[in-house]
Amino acid sequence: MSEEKIVLKGRKVADGCVEAEAIVTKGYISGWGGIDPRKGTFIDVRDPLYGQKFAGKVLVFRGAKGSSGWSTQFHEAKIMGNAPAAIIFEVTTTKAALGTIISRVPAVTDLDQKPTEVIETGDWVKVDGTNGIVEVIKKKK
Repeated sequence: MSEEKIVLKGRKVADGCVEAEAIVTKGYISGWGGIDPRKGTFIDVRDPLYGQKFAGKVLVFRGAKGSSGWSTQFHEAKIMGNAPAAIIFEVTTTKAALGTIISRVPAVTDLDQKPTEVIETGDWVKVDGTNGIVEVIKKKK
């Protein structure tokens, strides 16, 4: 049985290319009060990803919510060695764009398919931020 591979095309936010396991939420992520940058985990008890690690994974989400502290929290995560490996988001806002650029990780948005519907937690994802391409290898069921 061969692996299922899906290719998504979008718009780059930040250059670079990385491969890692995905962690996905269909919601919006709050930076301040939503993540713990020192541990690289989600701390919003209302978030389905509460308690899970995003550090070193491809973070896939709808968009950013909350204050401008969003980018500060992800910048601190980068300094602490707990940033996501790459970021993919659907709704472009200044918070999400600035947070990804400050994190210095590959990032893509405006994909030709909704990433929160195509990518699942545990899928293996290659993010080519330079060319705006995302390759998804579906996890085996």
